[in-house]
Amino acid sequence: MSAPLEKDGQEDGQKGGTVGAAVTASPTTASSTTASSTTASATAAPILAFDDVRVDYRGRSSTVSAVAGVSLELRAGETFGLVGESGCGKTTLSMAVMGLLPDRAQVSGEIRFRGEDLVTMPAGRRRRLRGDDVSMVFQDPATSLDATFPIGEQVAETIRAHRSVSRREARDRALQLLAEVGIPDPAARYSDPPHRLSGGMRQRVVIAAALANDPDLLLADEPTTALDVTIQAQILDLLAQLKQRHGMTMLLITHDLGVVAQICDRVGVMYAGQLVEVAPVDQLFAAPRHPYTRALLQALPSRAQRSGRLAVVEGQVPDLSEPPSGCRFKERCPHRMPVCDTTPAATPAGAGSVACWLETVDRATNVELAEQVGGAA
Repeated sequence: MSAPLEKDGQEDGQKGGTVGAAVTASPTTASSTTASSTTASATAAPILAFDDVRVDYRGRSSTVSAVAGVSLELRAGETFGLVGESGCGKTTLSMAVMGLLPDRAQVSGEIRFRGEDLVTMPAGRRRRLRGDDVSMVFQDPATSLDATFPIGEQVAETIRAHRSVSRREARDRALQLLAEVGIPDPAARYSDPPHRLSGGMRQRVVIAAALANDPDLLLADEPTTALDVTIQAQILDLLAQLKQRHGMTMLLITHDLGVVAQICDRVGVMYAGQLVEVAPVDQLFAAPRHPYTRALLQALPSRAQRSGRLAVVEGQVPDLSEPPSGCRFKERCPHRMPVCDTTPAATPAGAGSVACWLETVDRATNVELAEQVGGAA
């Protein structure tokens, strides 16, 4: 739900998951409300920028490096997809934007919203921003809503938390929002508790609350994960339509490349806390540059059907309490070189960027280059 009804920040789990595609992953099949119709100008000023962001979770006996030096800019008006396996740090990054990480999380670097650093922003200013200019849709509507509170009142209270309006005005606005997200007969359903609604309808209520104060930036964390495939497609179409209608920027967190293909303009791929590739959706699907991105695409069911076998990424995600130096994908990479013990910088690649030594190092000279940079992470 939107931030005034706050949810405790939780990091991604540390167990690797599967990045799949419930929707056929082909950007050429997207509907008119998807990425092809919402392409943001490449020259637009960034509305959200991450600059060498690191998030560590401090434990009693160890520290988990959940996000490791992410730098990224979101352009105003675009839909940006952040994709990766469970535990890669994508949810942690979104929670860092919202300021909803647990106390044991240590954040460094800068997260700038319209030029203001959220990391160092005073707590009072941060609370006012959250749910107003920046809002979030969490992945499980069952836990995002108060189980005992009428759905309409939950939306209305979100409005009143940020606006000086009467209860009647808040109710009228809530009814308007419920209708806009597709709740049938919103006046009759206004006083219903969440359990009387289906999962898809509950997620629509969560979206209504997130839009209550006309945010400029909407973060959607796995908004369709708990829903069946048919309802997933409806919610994705709804988000795309609302994003366009309200002129928002959207950061979509997902493990599903099919979702990325359906509604995103650009996509960032994360692995074990590192951002390994950023590209326009068409470029990523047509010509992936990072070995991990290639492996993800080869593992898509649609591509497996064409090749006759389902590709598998060999090996395990590294333990982020003891992360390896350099590229964190190196232990699973078929192209590993000695220089991979050094963290690669993001290098321009087409209309995007990739953090991989394959883009910059000739294999015959990688040992000498590793010696030059000292082999340090």
